[in-house]
Amino acid sequence: MEWPNEKKNQCIGRKEEFLSYTEDLISAFISLVSVLFGLITQLILGVFIKYWDTPIVRANNRSLSFLLLVSIKLSFLSVFLFLGRPVDITCMLRIITFGITFSIAVSSLLAKTIMVCVAFKATKPGSSWRKWLGVKLSNSVVLFCSSIQIIICMTWLAISPPFQELDIHTSPGTIIIQCNEGSAIGFYSVIGYMGLLAAVSFVLAFLARSLPDSFNEAKYI
Repeated sequence: MEWPNEKKNQCIGRKEEFLSYTEDLISAFISLVSVLFGLITQLILGVFIKYWDTPIVRANNRSLSFLLLVSIKLSFLSVFLFLGRPVDITCMLRIITFGITFSIAVSSLLAKTIMVCVAFKATKPGSSWRKWLGVKLSNSVVLFCSSIQIIICMTWLAISPPFQELDIHTSPGTIIIQCNEGSAIGFYSVIGYMGLLAAVSFVLAFLARSLPDSFNEAKYI
């Protein structure tokens, strides 16, 4: 924890480095951006709540939209777990929190995309897809996709959780306080699953982009 001075006749404490809330410009910028986008998401959420019973909100699957906005807001705010002096608990929470909340957001998008496709197929006379219309299908998609991410995260925490690490080798005279991800397989499984969900959602939305204008939500997705 100490380092010799220039004359090599006395030990002095090493300087500690981490992403500080107050001393690092990049931390202040990241915090500002996170709060800004969190407030924008909260504003949109407020509009949805204010017009909760209007036809356009009900047609937009209001429960799914509400879940999507809340999970996006939490994803923005989870950035604060990456700032400040890392300790074991924040090292465990930061990737887990972001991974689960962002997976819920992408799962909601995936459910919206599936509902667009089902709604289009259900408009045809005598279609058997009508029985799939409603909140049960969308809720099941979100619950199933999010549960897989939760299982991955819990397995990672049980086998080899992240922990605080003191790096004394990278920079002489400095202790870099950082998080060791523990299991690299666990870390990349969480990130990879988010990427998989996003890819599946994008592919489905891309295939549904040419649906008539009444079902053009897939274009925006």
